Amino acid sequence: MKHIPLIVLFVLPYFVLGQLIHPKASPFSVTIQEVGLDTLKVQYSRPAVQGRKIFGDLVPYGRIWRVGANESTKLSTSTTLSILGHALPKGTYALYAFPEETEWQIAFHKNTEHWGDGRKAYNPDEDVFRITVKPEPILYHQENFLISFEDIDHQSVKLVLCWEKTKIEIPITLDTHARMLGLIADQIKNNPTAQTYYEAARYLQEKGEDYPIALNYVKKALELGDETYYFHRVKSLLEAGMTDYKAAIVSAKKSLSLAATEGKDEFVRMNQKNIALWETKLLQTNE
Repeated sequence: MKHIPLIVLFVLPYFVLGQLIHPKASPFSVTIQEVGLDTLKVQYSRPAVQGRKIFGDLVPYGRIWRVGANESTKLSTSTTLSILGHALPKGTYALYAFPEETEWQIAFHKNTEHWGDGRKAYNPDEDVFRITVKPEPILYHQENFLISFEDIDHQSVKLVLCWEKTKIEIPITLDTHARMLGLIADQIKNNPTAQTYYEAARYLQEKGEDYPIALNYVKKALELGDETYYFHRVKSLLEAGMTDYKAAIVSAKKSLSLAATEGKDEFVRMNQKNIALWETKLLQTNE
């Protein structure tokens, strides 16, 4: 049997059909972000500035740009999004930009198969819609093109494009609250546990809505479950939100005691701060 020289064993993995695989100038990246109950994903390549002037030069004004490098940049969503008044259904879309000095158009495009900027193959009839946004200057230098999700809460997020000294923000909203209310109603109708009631109460407390309903939920949780510092913690926050500071202090002290027993130092400190705050408010209310 012939032996393959050891050097060949090291070299072979770096060749595919006679082609040398080398590091990409614009490496591929995937960004995944949970928002509320859903997931957003961006797949794109990240070119570098490398001393060049980007917008108005490397990326000309008035011409389509693939929003990155190599194949088209893709945005995937697990639910319908609202983007500046336009509905983007669940699915995967190519992103294209049409930069100008004072404003950009961003296209959400159905055809995800184009390579490059698609100047010859791009068909505007395949856009789901376009939006107009304004570029903003940034004080720092962003060397590699970056797409990120920022300012995240249950119902909204910003899709941010950033390169060289320029930033674009695209506001996105999701109908998480209506879906959550439906899920809560379904879960409570179908054999709810203490944890079901607690999670429902916690969500409404964090949302700042329906405090009396949420307080009833957490009381049900306490009736069905063991005494827990986090049940009493949410109960105290709801009572304080309804300006019942006396009851909130009692609940917070119970949460503090249980947290201390379990060594949950962070919750001990949070309860101590709340108790001090609510005792002050209670004094002010009685003056």
